[in-house]
This record gives sequence, structure tokens and C-alpha cells, in this order.
Amino acid sequence: MVNRLIAAIAILVLLPIFMLVALFIFFEDGFPIFFKQKRVGVNYTFFKIYKFRSMRKDTPNVATHLLGDPGKYVLNVGGIIRKLSLDELPNLINIVKGEMVFVGPRPALYNQDDLMALRVAEGVDQLKPGITGWAQINGRDELSNKEKVRYEKEYLERKSLLFDLKIIVMTFTHVLASKGVAH
Repeated sequence: MVNRLIAAIAILVLLPIFMLVALFIFFEDGFPIFFKQKRVGVNYTFFKIYKFRSMRKDTPNVATHLLGDPGKYVLNVGGIIRKLSLDELPNLINIVKGEMVFVGPRPALYNQDDLMALRVAEGVDQLKPGITGWAQINGRDELSNKEKVRYEKEYLERKSLLFDLKIIVMTFTHVLASKGVAH
């Protein structure tokens, strides 16, 4: 409940940024502004994640690292919003809906069966997905699935309010440095 309330307040406070990003996306590539994608939630359920669209409308619907040349699909504004992680701001809508929290494992794509098999084996699938997480600040795009799940398992074992606050603070420092972002 606390996550949902804080997310609702954050949406209101960040509304000017939402509007600015939306305008840039619209003027560069039109509608839709948001990108919706099927993701894996808690206990291997599915939901639609909301993100600002950072890639062209004709981009194949696969993980970025699976695109042959992801750079050719990224919008001009997309590079900026990805670098600053502004594309993730609409995840706040998912928190308000109760599908995500602020800190937890990043939600896997619906077809990332290899990652989900590792998460299920380690019990990490019982965690609600988050906007940020322990794996995110320890490597993000640079980590293998096994390494991600190792960090997520550690988070599951250490989960507490203080650990969550540490992860949130570290997330902001990593975002400002664009650490661990491959695309």
C-alpha cells in the first residue's frame, strides 16, 4: 500500500517531466507515447509494463540485446531518456496498479524462459518485480542471467526497509553516472 501511495504522489510531482518526454516522443515519431509489453510478475503471473517509447514504432518486440543493431531503432530522444532511465518513469503506473514495487528484480520479458527458470529454482519468482533492484545496481545490462539471479537471491535473503533504501539511493547515483547501461 505504501508503494502505491508513494508512486501516485510521484506521478503527480513528476507530471511536468512526463509531459515533456511525451511531447518529445510525439514530435519525433508520433503516437503511441507509451510502450506496453507483456512481462512476468510475482509467482510467474503476467502483466503489461508501461514505459516511455524510446524506439521507433517498427522495432521488433524482443529484448534490446537480441536486436542485431539496436542503435538503428533508437529515437533521438530515446537515447537521452534511456541514458537517464526516464523511459522507466511510467513503471510508476504499474506500482499504482499493484503489479510492481520500487525495489525488486526487474520484470522479465514473457519469453525469457531461461531467466525465469533460474528465478523459480532460487525462489526469486515470489518477489514482486521492481523499478530497481540489487542486480540493477550491480551490473544491470552487463550481468549474465546467472549473475542477475545470484544478486536477486541475495536481495530475497537480505530484504529489509534499510536495504531497500540503500538500493534506491545507489540507483540514483548509478543513473546519474549511466553505469551499467548498454543501450
